[in-house]
Amino acid sequence: MTPAERDPLIAQATSAWRPRDADGGARFHPAFCDLDGPGRRELHEQLIVQRRLEAALDPDGLTTTAHAVLHRIRGQ
Repeated sequence: MTPAERDPLIAQATSAWRPRDADGGARFHPAFCDLDGPGRRELHEQLIVQRRLEAALDPDGLTTTAHAVLHRIRGQ
């Protein structure tokens, strides 16, 4: 897979949007399935950096994912 093919898929998969299943649970982003092994590793590295930045900017030190999970647990 070339960078020209891989980069847009990584950009899509790092976005916050995720499809939902019938019960409202989050599913894998479709772009994830289109990435090859090296692309998935690069995506993983980018997501680690993204999550660290999100947590550093949050007053509670939480990521947006952590906030979403807590929101669902609390039924809000």
